[in-house]
Amino acid sequence: MHAVEQERPTEDTQQRSAAIRNYLLAVQFFTRIPITGRLADWVGFSPAMLRASAAHFPGVGWLVGALTAAVFGALLWLLPAQPAAPWVAAALSTVFSVLLTGAFHEDGLADLADGLGGSMNRERALDIMKDPRVGSFGALALVLALLGKIALLALIAQSAGLWPALAALFAAHVISRFLPLIVVRSLPHVGDTAASKSKPLAEAIGTGSLLVALLWSALALALVVWALPTAPWWQAVLGAVLGLAWIWQLLRRRLQGFTGDGLGATQQASELLFYLGFALGLA
Repeated sequence: MHAVEQERPTEDTQQRSAAIRNYLLAVQFFTRIPITGRLADWVGFSPAMLRASAAHFPGVGWLVGALTAAVFGALLWLLPAQPAAPWVAAALSTVFSVLLTGAFHEDGLADLADGLGGSMNRERALDIMKDPRVGSFGALALVLALLGKIALLALIAQSAGLWPALAALFAAHVISRFLPLIVVRSLPHVGDTAASKSKPLAEAIGTGSLLVALLWSALALALVVWALPTAPWWQAVLGAVLGLAWIWQLLRRRLQGFTGDGLGATQQASELLFYLGFALGLA
């Protein structure tokens, strides 16, 4: 009995170590934050680890959302108090978030728009999505999505003030990184799985991983609701869920499954409609 009790701390330490490595792998995979040298050696990599790291995708949203919100807030503090200031802050913080993530999700949105806009044929659409060049549909989707985010963030800051804008920016990045896991859970992976970055995610997300991801998201929502209880959080979450539903039905109907690009597009649509829901809730 005493020997078993002595082993438990070692098992707990191993579990915590594995969770930290999986989180850092998610950060390494979905951002440009450098994880190199001894730290990279300690983290390691395997397809199984990448599948396990899916539990921490919303945790990456905590990091990206917090840093982007900090940039947005710092710019509003430094810029002159003029009506254009929220627009400048929104634009530059959006540039920061794109640089921080390497336009990972934006690339997925552009590729999905090119594929679905370029052909009604499923196989042809999948072929178009593999082309590294951005077509007219992808360019339009990117421009409209980025303009929409910038305009909505500026509107929220002008209508509700700095702190609601910062909280919405943070929460949107977290929630929008949880919702693509619903796609992984509910649709099959399609396309060229041998070359796809999302191949390790082709297997269904385990219930445990989904619950961990849900916990990341619930904690973020609890934090912003505690800080700003009167803000329109339920409208914002509803908007994000509608973004998920829109991309989900496109993937199911047009491709009969998901690709990595579809997951990126889900994140972008959910983030954008989170801001829209929040802004409409202020009316």
